[in-house]
Amino acid sequence: MIEFPVSGAETYWWLPFVVAFGVSSLSSVAGLSGAFLLLPFQMSVLGFVGPGASATNLLYNIVSIPSGVIRYYREGRLVKPLAWAIIIGTLPGTFMGAVVRIRYLPDPANFKPFVGLVLLYIAFRMVMTIVRRSKSDARNIPSGVTTDNQQFGLRDISYSFMGEDYRASTPGLMAICFVVGLVGGTYGIGGGAIVAPFLVSLYRLPVYTIAGATLLSTFVTSVAGVAFYWLYDIVVGPSGVSAAPDLLLGGMLGAGGAVGMYVGARLQRYLPSRLIKVILTLLLLFAAGRYLIPLVL
Repeated sequence: MIEFPVSGAETYWWLPFVVAFGVSSLSSVAGLSGAFLLLPFQMSVLGFVGPGASATNLLYNIVSIPSGVIRYYREGRLVKPLAWAIIIGTLPGTFMGAVVRIRYLPDPANFKPFVGLVLLYIAFRMVMTIVRRSKSDARNIPSGVTTDNQQFGLRDISYSFMGEDYRASTPGLMAICFVVGLVGGTYGIGGGAIVAPFLVSLYRLPVYTIAGATLLSTFVTSVAGVAFYWLYDIVVGPSGVSAAPDLLLGGMLGAGGAVGMYVGARLQRYLPSRLIKVILTLLLLFAAGRYLIPLVL
């Protein structure tokens, strides 16, 4: 058994690593860090419920995500214009979300129904894309296939993949990402769990091409979020609610996540797009259930 100094949680030393590895292996194939599933783990299993849990979740993102991003970059499937648009839109919301979490929601119970309904709606959108099917759902991605002709413009973002052109509205995407950043900053999930389904269901972008961009944007916003939580804790000091992350817990979660991210990124191109969408939908429904089911029982 090990006791974590900041959170006060006590558990088996290997449990955070194993849980993070399993979560990130599944979630990274769809461009998610898995942080939205680790927050309920911290709260329900470890009993870490304060604002520091959100900061620790973001710290997990910082440690775990680079391995997955590097893998997608090496395979030529990191759409940098898409990543920049998400980052620019998400950052302001991330800072505002951190303020909301620390000042107005030290007890997350009041915000859980909203988050649960958002995740449930996104899962519904994903189900619609699964039902509609697309011609790429059943095929795997051959080795060496990359994204080409990447363009970032004030009106839209565009790129080519496997002989087809894809576009997304830059202003529309940034507006969505601002809201994503607000929710992600509040709960410490980085936002990837929310923006990825919108990219697939609303803009019809191939799931194979968004994973690297959503992970990279989640990493950048997580760095900003942790810095904000830490600075707030230093400035306010002991007179306020502690928002500092648990470095040991975040590091152990991140280590397991880093291995899982690499495995997931490595396996993604071997999995049919339809299967990845099903995995993403199930993860979203699971997270939504964690927030909503206790309200009706």
